[in-house]
Amino acid sequence: MRYLILGTSGQLGTAFASAIDRDNALFARRADLDLANRDQIDPFLREHQPEIVINCAAYTAVDRAEQEPDVAAAINTEAVRSLAEATARRGVGFVTFSTDYVFDGTLGRPYVESDAPNPVNVYGRTKLEGEHRALAAHPGALVIRTSWVISETHRNFVTAMVRLAAGDGGSVVNDQHGRPTIASDLAAATLDAVDRGASGVLHLTNGGETTWFDLARNVVELAGLDPMTLQPCSTDEYPTPARRPRNSVLDSERIEDLGIAPLPDHRASLPHLVDGLRRRGLLS
Repeated sequence: MRYLILGTSGQLGTAFASAIDRDNALFARRADLDLANRDQIDPFLREHQPEIVINCAAYTAVDRAEQEPDVAAAINTEAVRSLAEATARRGVGFVTFSTDYVFDGTLGRPYVESDAPNPVNVYGRTKLEGEHRALAAHPGALVIRTSWVISETHRNFVTAMVRLAAGDGGSVVNDQHGRPTIASDLAAATLDAVDRGASGVLHLTNGGETTWFDLARNVVELAGLDPMTLQPCSTDEYPTPARRPRNSVLDSERIEDLGIAPLPDHRASLPHLVDGLRRRGLLS
């Protein structure tokens, strides 16, 4: 299988670079293919002849999206549509990623694929529209919703919490519930889903529901710092430009039928992740 991986400078794209034999994949950055320029897409596909395009490129600045919705839409919606159209024309498989933030957080249980989305912020709306455009343009497209992505290769929520605890400490929101997803685990599960011919919307996250506060204390303790330097607070006590769902826990009603093994509990993967960040000097 010949893969084209887009967005390779981010957490997920980097994870795919470790998961796929480089002889079977091309890893493209923005300098190689500018997704904002749709005229570049068809020639690039024609030149490199991939069998599967996996799009990891995304606008993920949730709060900033409230001030620049057009920029967020250009990447999360319009570029996704252009890729879906181009891959469909050439008979190439297409995978792209979406988010738990397509839901409003009011459901009293985890969200599954058939639950109705209702995003409460610009970021979620642009990702949901990207889903719609991908599936409309490419009948075989696979849209993977995931949540709270962290990795051992990039600065992220984990590194921010360790820096916070190493300084004066602070407050972390304790009433937003979700499932952290380890980028390397997600990459492996995505490739499994592709091998099994999955299409449509699929939820893939690590197991283990938590809150931002509980996750923060967990990683701070793994980093050898005092978790008591972090204190819980409510969403109302920590206002942000973008609203966030109180419950964005994702579950799947599809993975068992597809034969995809559930991703491990995130707590089982966290020690390796923290060690990796430490080795890379990203915890200081």
